Amino acid sequence: MQDKIAAIDLGTNSARLLIGSIDSSGRIQPVLLQRHITRLGGGFTKKNGISAEARKRTIKALKDFSGLLKMHDVTHYRAVATSAVRDAANGREFVKEVFDGTGIHLEIIDGEEEALLTLQGVLSGLDDRSGHFFLFDIGGGSTEYTLTRGGMPLFTKSLPLGVVRLTEGKVTREAMDEKIVRELSNLAADIDRAGYGKGMTNATLVGTAGTATTLAAIHLKMDDYDFRKVNNYCLSLDSIRDILRKLSPLSLEERLRVPGLEKGREDLIIAGSLLTVRTMESFGFDRMKVCDYGLLEGVMFSIRPDSP
Repeated sequence: MQDKIAAIDLGTNSARLLIGSIDSSGRIQPVLLQRHITRLGGGFTKKNGISAEARKRTIKALKDFSGLLKMHDVTHYRAVATSAVRDAANGREFVKEVFDGTGIHLEIIDGEEEALLTLQGVLSGLDDRSGHFFLFDIGGGSTEYTLTRGGMPLFTKSLPLGVVRLTEGKVTREAMDEKIVRELSNLAADIDRAGYGKGMTNATLVGTAGTATTLAAIHLKMDDYDFRKVNNYCLSLDSIRDILRKLSPLSLEERLRVPGLEKGREDLIIAGSLLTVRTMESFGFDRMKVCDYGLLEGVMFSIRPDSP
């Protein structure tokens, strides 16, 4: 019997745990997938960093994860923290607080490593890995963009465009849109300067993480989320524009009655949808392939059970 290993992805909006093993063919065999929306980036300020309320919510979730690691006799795990913790003035203090309260050692990773781990996870879930991919991972605090060819990264960049950051940091949708368009314009210029602008022409756009999977679930009118139907599902730009147009005038309570929209995302879906639309428009994509696999699976693949 293979030893069980586990990956923890602590993001700005949610905390996720995957317990399982990797078989001889290099595929993840999951035993347990657990997720809590903790809104770690909620109430975040540049001066104080992560708020006391967000720390409490998150540590409670990680205590649950710690118990599950013990219950399933996990031999090795890797727990990574992304945008909210790496940008926080009290990020290191929070890492210590997590260890003292749960026994879990959090590793703060930078945007580039986050993008590369996400790419590895996404590649394990795609039905066709040939050709160029332009992958984007909309998180709570940042969005990572990676251009690949044959599974190898050519260009990667992390932008300060996360759904929690945008929703809480911008008072109006116009201000949010202005920030998104400005950052994407700079990204396009960076890609051109790196000499990869032409590589976008034949690339497939792949979206991963909560916004992309939620948009697919809404389009599929899913009352119960099924990753098998969402993974590799393709959405047109027009259909995403239509979802954004329909959701925008609704109250938060009304949005929760929309099939496919999970509680905890009702305020964030506007920022995520707008960022998706602007990404597609900025780089000339009329379709997006959705991948349910991402950073969590990439972290799982990075674990080396035979290392000390």
